[in-house]
Amino acid sequence: MSKRRISRRRFFSRVGLGAAGLLILKEGRSARGTPANEKINVALIGVGGRGTWFVDTIPRMENVVAVCDVNEQKIAEAYKRWASLADRFAASSRQWEKSAAPAFRRLADEKVPAFADFREMLDKMQRQIDAVVVSTPDHTHAVASAAAIRAGKHVFCEKPLTRTLHESRALRELAGKFGVATSMGNQGTASGQFRRALELIRDGTLGRIKEVHIWNTGGGGDRKRPPAQEPVPEHLNWDLWLGPAKFRPYHRDWTKRNLWRDFGTCQLGNWASHSANLAFMALKVQELWLAKRSGQDRAIVRVKAKSSGINRLSFPRWEVVTWEIPARAEFPPITFTWHNGAAPGSREAIEGLLGDSGWGENKQMDHAGAIIAGTEGTIHATGHNATFRLLPAERFRNVEKGRPKTVDRSRGHEMDWFIACRGGKAAWANFDYASALNEFLMLGNVATQFEEGLDFDPAAMRIVNNAEADALLRPEYRRGWSL
Repeated sequence: MSKRRISRRRFFSRVGLGAAGLLILKEGRSARGTPANEKINVALIGVGGRGTWFVDTIPRMENVVAVCDVNEQKIAEAYKRWASLADRFAASSRQWEKSAAPAFRRLADEKVPAFADFREMLDKMQRQIDAVVVSTPDHTHAVASAAAIRAGKHVFCEKPLTRTLHESRALRELAGKFGVATSMGNQGTASGQFRRALELIRDGTLGRIKEVHIWNTGGGGDRKRPPAQEPVPEHLNWDLWLGPAKFRPYHRDWTKRNLWRDFGTCQLGNWASHSANLAFMALKVQELWLAKRSGQDRAIVRVKAKSSGINRLSFPRWEVVTWEIPARAEFPPITFTWHNGAAPGSREAIEGLLGDSGWGENKQMDHAGAIIAGTEGTIHATGHNATFRLLPAERFRNVEKGRPKTVDRSRGHEMDWFIACRGGKAAWANFDYASALNEFLMLGNVATQFEEGLDFDPAAMRIVNNAEADALLRPEYRRGWSL
């Protein structure tokens, strides 16, 4: 592959998804041995959409050595963004921007190697890559992350971690086996207010936590299968875009991944990965997944969904999902409730918990957020859980809210991962934690496909009262693809 440009012929000659997986060499560069004064070599898998965040930010911190995307236009756009940022930063009066300009200029001028297939990239550049960032559509998060981990690379995967529960469990186990540093992209975790709110919940400032409510007004798609097929755009490798999903003829609607269960996770993945994060972590719900338990001490999480209707192809227009969470660590049982779309009665219930305080000055708080209600007070957090307010405000007027007092402060969400890549502390959103949070949320997407409640054993990753629902925890992959 030429470093100057990616040819159309070479781009579309990548290995198809039905082909056998490419050989990943066992020996190569490892960031575990990277000295503190050397850059970590990072490959970006997925550079469009959410991936543009990493196109813009990773070069400011570390060394980007390769890019990968199934869409040739997205790669071309990444080169253009780097050229634009190089020009802008070179003329900037801010020292940190001026110092970043050479890195962006190098990427724009040299046009680092580009690939359509991450398997080929990991094979050909095994010795040049230390770590990868995965920001592809949801249904290929797991296969890309797993391939990188098996190649001995550290992995940062955007939220949601995976589309299904089994994929999350597999990534957690692989990360432990290969000893790589990992993190998921729920960036609110790095906020000083997030970490201070966690302290307030755990130190009893709110009293005993009674209930948790998370919401998003986005709703779902409730779509039907596209009526026809269309010619595949020349710039898109459709076979690679499908990844491990069942083959179907191209139609542009399929690429709107968040509308379809085969490709996306709707708002439970898109937003609840942020909005449920604070309560899940602060109340140590992950312990139900991670703590060692005997066969006689199995914890069961019960989940029940109400929705606009069951649709196995896409998602309900609205849904209300309730998790009954048993005792864990020092915390008693509690209920989490997720409200999505125009669910009947949800807005009234949330406004009732807010009381006279209403939505506050930040009007975005009614689009997405969380309420963590205790016997002595309530936390009302924004959709990313990056900021919050305490209610009633008068009672907590003198409480510090801006930064944590006892837990670690963050150097920045991505930077915390890079510190872990160099052998430092694990990132808070590492795959041990992120896999538990994601399994919890994706269980909600399973529940919206059934009328009856589901009983889930988190230690065994098994729905114990419904075999059909249990089968949905494990995706079917196309031939040639596996974790």
